[in-house]
Amino acid sequence: MSNRLAHETSPYLLQHADNPVDWWPWSPEAFAQARERGVPVLLSVGYSSCHWCHVMAHESFEDGPAAAYMNEHFVNIKVDREERPDVDAVYMEAVQAATGQGGWPMTVFLTPDAEPFYFGTYFPPEPRHGMPSFMEVLEGVHTAWVGRREEVAEVAQRIVRDLAGRQLDYGKAGAPGPEELAGALLGLTREYDAVRGGFGGAPKFPPSMVLEFLLRHHARTGAEGALQMAADTCEAMARGGIYDQLGGGFARYSVDREWTVPHFEKMLYDNALLCRVYAHLWRATGSDLARRVALETADFMVRELRTAEGGFASALDADSEDPQTGEHVEGAYYAWTPAQLTEVLGADDAALAAAYFGVTDEGTFEHGTSVLQLPQDGPVVDAGAIARIRGRLLAARAERPAPGRDDKVVAAWNGLAIAALAECGAYFDRPDLVERATEAADLLVRVHFDAAAGRARLARTSKDGRVGANAGVLEDYGDVAEGFLALAAVTGEGVWLEFAGFLVDLVLDRFTAEDGSLYDTAHDAEQLIRRPQDPTDTAAPSGWTAAAGALLSYAAHTGSEAHRTAAERALGVVHALGPRVPRFIGHGLAVAEALLDGPREVAVVGDPEDPALAGLHRAALLGTAPGAVVAVGLPRAADGSGGEFPLLAERTLVHDRPTAYVCRHFVCARPTTDPVELADQLGAVHP
Repeated sequence: MSNRLAHETSPYLLQHADNPVDWWPWSPEAFAQARERGVPVLLSVGYSSCHWCHVMAHESFEDGPAAAYMNEHFVNIKVDREERPDVDAVYMEAVQAATGQGGWPMTVFLTPDAEPFYFGTYFPPEPRHGMPSFMEVLEGVHTAWVGRREEVAEVAQRIVRDLAGRQLDYGKAGAPGPEELAGALLGLTREYDAVRGGFGGAPKFPPSMVLEFLLRHHARTGAEGALQMAADTCEAMARGGIYDQLGGGFARYSVDREWTVPHFEKMLYDNALLCRVYAHLWRATGSDLARRVALETADFMVRELRTAEGGFASALDADSEDPQTGEHVEGAYYAWTPAQLTEVLGADDAALAAAYFGVTDEGTFEHGTSVLQLPQDGPVVDAGAIARIRGRLLAARAERPAPGRDDKVVAAWNGLAIAALAECGAYFDRPDLVERATEAADLLVRVHFDAAAGRARLARTSKDGRVGANAGVLEDYGDVAEGFLALAAVTGEGVWLEFAGFLVDLVLDRFTAEDGSLYDTAHDAEQLIRRPQDPTDTAAPSGWTAAAGALLSYAAHTGSEAHRTAAERALGVVHALGPRVPRFIGHGLAVAEALLDGPREVAVVGDPEDPALAGLHRAALLGTAPGAVVAVGLPRAADGSGGEFPLLAERTLVHDRPTAYVCRHFVCARPTTDPVELADQLGAVHP
């Protein structure tokens, strides 16, 4: 018998629809039920590609006695953190404040007024490693609720007061200057792993937003150390097991410092961000490795994450069925033994593949299996032979049981994918990638965006073309606007600039505080115990800094002083946090680089049928000047007719030839018809 999750759109919630637990989705009705019954709420938050979420579900939520106890003594609410990042954020903040750590699955006990009073993450079915069993926790919470209700209420109210006192005051700091960005670079240098690339120790996450900052900092200042850290980290990741050497795309993180063994889930946001970073590394250096990885990652997203409606699914699971045992285990789809290589390739090619991909008899992963890598000391081999081997291994892997896919379309992450695919398509002459980006953007406008007067909004998710009930949060508005702006630059279609304008105007109207700081939820969103407001990057850009970047780019396109001022005020958080915790404000640092550089405004005018226009347009897109905005099309008359972009207003052709104009800080360089001169004006190399 299904519980109340059977009609949800979230694949994660649907995975729990047949649990014996009487789950509720997050809703006012669930809390009303808790008040009516006089019981606390058990809130369980996770997501579909979370390994330990699956483990706890199997051990406890599918267990009859545990489920019966939960149903008798609690109202049980299951939340997909990717669908409700606001709910996740406010309770994760409470978990981290109380325990010093957090993670998923997140288990929080609440009063019927949604106030938290006891916290945890994964609880095992039996006491283990100093952790109580899940049943012990349930019994302890029930006993406290029945016997010490006033004490529980007091604890809950104190926690809510403490959270309310943690309001940020970064909006008054002022926009960061060169000193703060130099300080951030120094801080990153101290934490840099010069042997293995990346920052910090294990587990090691791809620092995509920090890498973008390093590339932009090098472009603005010429700092070779910044470029070297970015290039070496990108190479180490691309050679490691965190990168899928057969199918392209990156896993979520590495469990070790060497990038050898990944946590195998593949997330859309990681791959979109890293695809764009590698494309920008190629733009800066001409690196063949960067070009290959950017394209392979773009192709992975299109091949394995694209949905029937043209959007991109959220994730692939870490776990899949092991054909030998029938059990669901991590990495079963991706790992190899020498014997498996021989079975597919024959002895000679298997020996070559083992040496090339670092497959050993002992194994680099579990049970004698190895994750494929590209060791620095691998053999020099014929590229054609490796391509044939890779193709045969990929075909054999496709016969294995595939990891599950979370098919929900998250607006923010699709915005990141649109930007990456549009730019890759433009850089590498792959119009099919630009088409895929455009189709995803069309889906967001058609399904996620409600432009009704007085209640315009962006929905957070959709599935199978059906929009979800949850309102978009700030990262959705910022990242989708960023994707639309990138698509406008690549396609020359001004409608995408117009849509971006709708979104950034909603940021100003509904997410911005009087001091210029930004909230993660709109002013008319559901009221939680605290209005979430977090400027730091996690796995993707924070909504705060994503919105700041979109506001800045839109201002550069339109000359809007209101949008530029809003961007500068929002970047006060980078002034405060950049020198102190640069690893956790990388996107804000990258946006600040664009602010310091201008950003430059590039107008390319001419007849779309003239091949010379395409050459100038390409040179503009390949410019490395941080955050430069590009408009291309017919000249726009003073009355607004003609070209679709404000930057094209009253731009004339030089000698009747397509012409480019570069302006910065209210000063324009000499108009040029020469792509090489344009590239020089934009600080570009010529890959």
